[in-house]
Amino acid sequence: MSFDYAVLGAGRQGTAAAYDLARHGDAGQLLIADLDLAQAQRAAGRVNDLVGDDLASAAAIDARDEAAVARLLRGCAACVSAVPYHFNLGIARAAIVARTSLTDLGGKTSIVLDELALDEQARSAGISIVPDCGMVPGLGTSLCVAAMEMVEQPRDVFLWDGGLPQNPRPPWNYILTFHFEGLINEYFGTTEFLREGRLIEIPCFDELEQVSFPEPIGRLEAFTTAGGTSSAPRTFLGRLRTYQNKTLRYPGHCAQWKALRDAGLFGEEPVRTPQCAFVRPRDLLRELLEPQLRPHPGEKDMCILRAKAVGTSAGRDVEAVIDLFDYFDETTGFSAMERTTGWHAAIMAILAARGEIAKGAVPVERAVSGKRALDECRARGFKIQHSAR
Repeated sequence: MSFDYAVLGAGRQGTAAAYDLARHGDAGQLLIADLDLAQAQRAAGRVNDLVGDDLASAAAIDARDEAAVARLLRGCAACVSAVPYHFNLGIARAAIVARTSLTDLGGKTSIVLDELALDEQARSAGISIVPDCGMVPGLGTSLCVAAMEMVEQPRDVFLWDGGLPQNPRPPWNYILTFHFEGLINEYFGTTEFLREGRLIEIPCFDELEQVSFPEPIGRLEAFTTAGGTSSAPRTFLGRLRTYQNKTLRYPGHCAQWKALRDAGLFGEEPVRTPQCAFVRPRDLLRELLEPQLRPHPGEKDMCILRAKAVGTSAGRDVEAVIDLFDYFDETTGFSAMERTTGWHAAIMAILAARGEIAKGAVPVERAVSGKRALDECRARGFKIQHSAR
């Protein structure tokens, strides 16, 4: 049986998701839509070249036009939204009208919760909506669920994740593999954790710690950022004592970016300069830093995720750890960030199309079992290690 799919957003992660749908999703037809038609055409051409078939076609779409999005999606089994997070609630409403299952790359927990509130409408439409897929929360959440399944009575769950250059380049030792605004959004505000069985808010750049990984990765630093836990702390409230997530970076990153934050350069409100110009601080920061953070030719990335569940099995204390490592792919040209982000959203869209995800608006942590998610990851060549002791 074949399925028709759509991808909204023909950027890096959207193109990677489209490739995965074409490669693994029993795709009959695949529509890639973007505000920039030429960009969508380039993405469709790349996907077709990689899979050796003419599955993908291109269309122009304004994601702000819910009626147009609904018309575009009608007849598709599932869609991946890879556009900026502020469009996703309207796209979810359009998916309900079109009766098309939807996954998205999330990016802001308050919008994700609004999408999950559409549960009854999605069930009535006979579709599945799974927001906040991608590397983290999405894939990371799936790894946490898998780690929990390895412990009879899980109590505390920890997640660490990071996208990093394989060979760090001073002074920033970081490369930008997704939109700059998305990075600043991760570094701004607070994150929600479960601690001692209660929901609490933790500020970004807090609770700095060191985490060791096998060489050549070595020792990294980890600290709190916004959005990585998404809906999971609320889902596991009453079941877990702890659920938390920290971001991994090369040592020194936290201090650098916290200083920029403390200086006010993440601000969203325009400020007036002595020259009487008004500028939004984070726009100025982007103009200054984004060129320095773009990958140089030949520069390659890697993604690291570690999920740990602690609890009891057969009456004794146990700890289950799952590590997932991914690297820039020479064959397809997809970065590790594109693969872990776009492919996780595609996995969930494929499983929704096949009817393996319950109807309604479903958080990632309830969409499929951890084992099922790991099986799909292994089928795509992700390097996964796990242990329980």
